[in-house]
Amino acid sequence: MATIPITKRGAEKLKTELHRLKTVDRPGVIQAIAEARAQGDLSENAEYDAAKDRQGFIEGRIQEIEGKLAAAQIIDPSSVDAGGKVVFGATVELEEETSGEKVKYQIVGEDEADLKQGLINVSSPIGRALIGKEEGDTAEVQAPGGTKRYEIVAVSYL
Repeated sequence: MATIPITKRGAEKLKTELHRLKTVDRPGVIQAIAEARAQGDLSENAEYDAAKDRQGFIEGRIQEIEGKLAAAQIIDPSSVDAGGKVVFGATVELEEETSGEKVKYQIVGEDEADLKQGLINVSSPIGRALIGKEEGDTAEVQAPGGTKRYEIVAVSYL
């Protein structure tokens, strides 16, 4: 089975969600099913159907998270020494060549990506363009509005 890279923060987030699903959501939906059953005829009981659908979603999500955690390769960015290269977990400060706009991103796994928080997926176009580059290099990214060029200003492992 292939391993899935994930930061320590991302693994903790998945573990927290898994704990909530198992200790709060699952018992809640079981209670909702029991209450819907107590109402009698299940063939026309919308609450029962909705609760069963919710139960299916919760059980599927639990399996998905357990599978991801089992295949996870947890990487602590602060313990990475890549000699200044952009690798998984690295925080990269970029400057867009034409506008001079500066941005800062951390390269993370699929489940952790959140552009608003500066977390980009390692397999996104910009993530792929940055991997392996060093401070001072230029990365070209194919964006919907055309090709963008970024200079790598700084690389850190936080």
